[in-house]
Amino acid sequence: MTDPVPGAIPAATLIVLCATPGGPPAVLMVQRSRAMAFAAGALVFPGGRVDPGDRLLAGTAGDEGAARVAAIRETLEEAGLAIGLDLPAGTLEPLRAALSAGEPFGRALAAVGGTLHPERLVPFARWIPPHRESRVFDTRFYLAALPVDAPPASVDGTENDRLLWASARDVLAEADAGRASVIFPTRRNLERLALFDSHAAAVADALAHPVATICPWIEDRDGERWLCIAEGLGYPVTAEREASALRG
Repeated sequence: MTDPVPGAIPAATLIVLCATPGGPPAVLMVQRSRAMAFAAGALVFPGGRVDPGDRLLAGTAGDEGAARVAAIRETLEEAGLAIGLDLPAGTLEPLRAALSAGEPFGRALAAVGGTLHPERLVPFARWIPPHRESRVFDTRFYLAALPVDAPPASVDGTENDRLLWASARDVLAEADAGRASVIFPTRRNLERLALFDSHAAAVADALAHPVATICPWIEDRDGERWLCIAEGLGYPVTAEREASALRG
């Protein structure tokens, strides 16, 4: 299969959903540091590039397996949550500290006696926005439920400087009011997540829409430029005026 955007950097992100009493699930968001080159100051889901070590841990599972490992690792690094991991009691913070110090994930995980469970992540989407001359990312999105016994999440304070839990609708409302910054792929995924009243409903929708690579394009409509994505992939909004779209 030909790569939709040759040279795109493999990346992964994890959409963590937390059940709330009598309302839609809360979504974990982190705010990118304004010093970052990509999506500076924007609210995003935890995630980042796929590392060579992720591929080693994935073994024969290939690109898909490596992306799952990366999503698990990045969520641990950025938010202190062990999603897709089984860890002995008292080892989460030492493992996170080891990763922060540059220890390879596989070695650090073995040192604390932890085990990976990438099968717990549910594929949700894959985006390759080809608008930049450099650092075009091929990002796979996954869904996961927050474990009931999970410790409080905490921001890493390096790549990200704030962490919050809010419903997808509330995050969109903050962005619409100008109080938050949300890039085009994140906005489209939040709009899709806003349709669901539970993690189970989100998973059912993900299973009903097999992942297809989304490469946004520019289209002229009555003299205006619109940023568009394909129909039929589960997204309620498939176009936005380019002038209002934040592209990272």
